[in-house]
Amino acid sequence: MRFLLTDEQREFARALDGMLGAAGVPAAARAWASGEHKPGRALWARIARAGVFGLAVPERYAGAGRLPVELAVSFVELGRHAVPGPVVETVASAAFLTRLGEAGADGAAAAGEWLPRIAAGDAVLTLAAGAPYALDADAADAVLVVEGDTVRRTDAHGPVQPSLDPARRLSRPLGGTVLARGPAVSVAAAHARDLARLATAAQSLGLGRALLAATVAHVKQRTQFAVPLGSFQAVKHRLADALIGLELAEPLVYAAALAVAADAPSAGREVAAAKAAAGEAGYAAARTALQLHGAVGYTEELDLSLWIRKARPLRDAWGTPAECRTRVLEG
Repeated sequence: MRFLLTDEQREFARALDGMLGAAGVPAAARAWASGEHKPGRALWARIARAGVFGLAVPERYAGAGRLPVELAVSFVELGRHAVPGPVVETVASAAFLTRLGEAGADGAAAAGEWLPRIAAGDAVLTLAAGAPYALDADAADAVLVVEGDTVRRTDAHGPVQPSLDPARRLSRPLGGTVLARGPAVSVAAAHARDLARLATAAQSLGLGRALLAATVAHVKQRTQFAVPLGSFQAVKHRLADALIGLELAEPLVYAAALAVAADAPSAGREVAAAKAAAGEAGYAAARTALQLHGAVGYTEELDLSLWIRKARPLRDAWGTPAECRTRVLEG
């Protein structure tokens, strides 16, 4: 099995990295956390023009086709730059609507309405499947709520609840119109959950890479007892542990993407394994960054806090490490 990215995939990652690096993401994330969505929606449009959301949308709905590996590549970069908004939930919604559309007339109408808009970046969707809260319902054009074998669409939501990551705004979806009922809903929701876990794992991987790079740069510059902080053996060990965790998680993420692309029977287990490994590696990198930055690491004014505060919610979103390990063991 080939785990190395192709030249085209690496170039796609570099292009996204360059675009996001020049897009003022920290300012957009801070605005998003305060409830001001205009900068975030402008960033969303740029990401859509780069083709990211189209990677989860079939060609017949104006997307690029079903490309899980490229989707994982792009979400590593979204995580590396701490992009705000329900990016995972939107591609999960695309996966859900695609499967639902393949199953029957009710789903086909919803797929035809929303999938071209998702690919173009004109629609922000969020998906609540088996959870009481929806992410960024206040910024979404629609919330899809899956309860058992029923899915409903709503625009209404309760008050925004506080979150460990201020840029992850949670609220309860209210009311709504039933889009479809039946076993096809549960099947589509399971597929969407796997894609959401894959995208979240890739985000955690990119986030951890960014935190590790920032911390290495900091300990090279910061001095203690007239020598760089990074020269101390204990500091080197912490950084090495964080690096090893990320290095071990990366092939799991891309192996899971290949399994999803091939519709392999093991895809659900491989995605769960990748999610557990990448989520914990990203969180470990965040803890290392917080501690090695010292007192400055605890300040919200430091942009690094946007990455640090995102690590644990990403670790637990769409399945905690314990839940994902249970999925692996269930076979």
